[in-house]
Amino acid sequence: MADRGASATSLPEDWPAHPDPILALNRMGTFDWDLDTGLFHMDAQAHQVFDLLPEEYDGRPESLIVRVPRPEAARLDAVVARAIKDGRENYGAYFRIRRRDGTSRWTHTQGYIRRDDTGRPRRVVGILRDATEELADSEARSLRAAQDEAFRQQTNVVQAVSASLAHARNVQEVIAALKDTHGIRHLGAASLVMGLVEAGRIRLVAEGPAYASVPGTRITRIDEPYPMSEVVRTLLPRFIESPEEFAEGYPILWPHLTDLHITSAAYLPLIAQARPIGAMGLLYSDRRGFSTEERAVLIALGSSIAQSLQRAMLYEQEKDLAQSLQQAMLPRTIPSVRGADIAVRYRAATAGGTLGRDIGGDWYDLIPLPGGRVGAVIGDVQGHDTHAAAVMGQLRIVLRAYAAEGHTPATVMARASVFLHELDTDRFATCLYAEADLSTGVVQAVRAGHIDPLIRYGDGSCCRVPVEGGLPLGLSAEFSRLEYPVSTLELDPGHTLLLCTDGLVEQPGADLDDGMRRLTALVADGPEDVRGLADRLIQLAEERGGDDDVALLLLHRRAPEAQRAGGRLQQHVAPGDPEALTHARHMIRAAVRSWGAGERADEIELVADELITNALMHTEGSAIVTLRALDDGDLRLRIEVEDSSSALPRRREAGEDGVSGRGLLLVERLADGWGVEARGGGKAVWCEFRLDG
Repeated sequence: MADRGASATSLPEDWPAHPDPILALNRMGTFDWDLDTGLFHMDAQAHQVFDLLPEEYDGRPESLIVRVPRPEAARLDAVVARAIKDGRENYGAYFRIRRRDGTSRWTHTQGYIRRDDTGRPRRVVGILRDATEELADSEARSLRAAQDEAFRQQTNVVQAVSASLAHARNVQEVIAALKDTHGIRHLGAASLVMGLVEAGRIRLVAEGPAYASVPGTRITRIDEPYPMSEVVRTLLPRFIESPEEFAEGYPILWPHLTDLHITSAAYLPLIAQARPIGAMGLLYSDRRGFSTEERAVLIALGSSIAQSLQRAMLYEQEKDLAQSLQQAMLPRTIPSVRGADIAVRYRAATAGGTLGRDIGGDWYDLIPLPGGRVGAVIGDVQGHDTHAAAVMGQLRIVLRAYAAEGHTPATVMARASVFLHELDTDRFATCLYAEADLSTGVVQAVRAGHIDPLIRYGDGSCCRVPVEGGLPLGLSAEFSRLEYPVSTLELDPGHTLLLCTDGLVEQPGADLDDGMRRLTALVADGPEDVRGLADRLIQLAEERGGDDDVALLLLHRRAPEAQRAGGRLQQHVAPGDPEALTHARHMIRAAVRSWGAGERADEIELVADELITNALMHTEGSAIVTLRALDDGDLRLRIEVEDSSSALPRRREAGEDGVSGRGLLLVERLADGWGVEARGGGKAVWCEFRLDG
């Protein structure tokens, strides 16, 4: 086997190297400090570190004061003394020296403390080296790390501000997100200004914080020599890096900023869809200049703010348009109704749980009808958008028209359902229509998928009134189920009828019946005045919030100022019973005279006779004759003839020699008002005569 060692590479003669050339090559000098004599010996490389010639140094440490400033020498002596006192074997320290050309250099020393057998320090031996480049690299790394950290912090602030802006739904919320302390303060800015472009001008919309507000004009032209005007014109950011640059570039504005001690500023154009919508300025009082990274961060912030502002401005425009549309769809005024106090309210939904408002399809209406009657409507079109509001407006007008034509409540509801079904829409609507005769207190109600009404009684108690219902409007026509049963309610003087939409009742996660019970208790405990009660209910809805709008209608029947004795008489008249008919005529004649209507007695008796005769001749059942004296500020006598037939009377023109067909013409000519009301499965024909009080 070959000798492996024989072929090995031969080592150099001077291996291993002597320490002196190793230290010299690494520009390190050595020293030997005799603590007993105080002599401080340095080799040639150490002389170079101190920038001393051998003849310039006499071996005493005090001679180094020409190169080591006194504060540095004192600090170095303290380091050595502490190491000796603590019993340590070595120490290390950085200190500055002043070279002969006046420049300052960093030096590093490491010393080893040699002690005798008793532990007494006798000598210190060690090395010296120039550490300027080392510390410069370290400082550069520290500075770079600090800059990176500052950049990360600014980036985090931009991300946090952008996240806040994502939830802003109007311009004020955008401004609030920027003025929040996590925004301006963490970006290092002392003040913020923001303006929006409007008709060739910039209108200031934000200025803060309050303690650092920037004085100046509230509105400026785009062609004026201001930084915000400039960035809007050029679509480029403007970074002002010193007070001198600010004063030179904007001599008109600068005098107003001197008290704020502004040292630099960043003005950013707010650009959306390639057009300027505004500008923003961040003013600083503790910095000069902007790095490339900082400029990039601020430009990104400006882009995010511009997008949020545009979104907020579009939302506000859409909201204003939607609310204007909805207000146009609702009745502009509510007519005064004789014998009743009316209160109506509408509350828009809270959009997304914010302070913003959303459009909806809830509505109310009050329709004056012949004979002192009034129609009260409450309804809710499916959806919360402009389409729902548009459908609501059409449906409200149609319901009003059908009711004014004199149709029964059931017919009004059925025709409205057909109308909605034939519209070019997939929306349906719930609705409740109540036709009230305030002179008698009779209320006929029909319900299309809507919640029941409430009645608050004169003693303050309140209850839910069940109303038999049909399918929502639109759906009943689609499924050919247009039957809407009529429920008859009694609204006595002092009672209040409440109609509302489900936004006043429903709460997320709660049962509808529980909501109705809560509303019933609130109404019972609420103010007696209907307007005060309406305000209270809407206030509670506001406090609760919710994503559904609310419509509310309250109808309070006032008590007549004076009641007459014997104000209501009634007589049942069977067919083929002449005696009953005679009794009815006598009853009418006596009541008319006792109530002071003698001057119109003949007219009243004639009209009553015609109505009774028509009921007996054209229906198969009996008739019920009711006579009422009404005095709610306007004294009237009301005659009602009720029968079991749903067929409506028709006014016919009699022939030249005809003896029939003149009944309704006679009623229309002699009575001050007349009409027809549905009563269960039949109807009631009524007429009224005004009397002198």
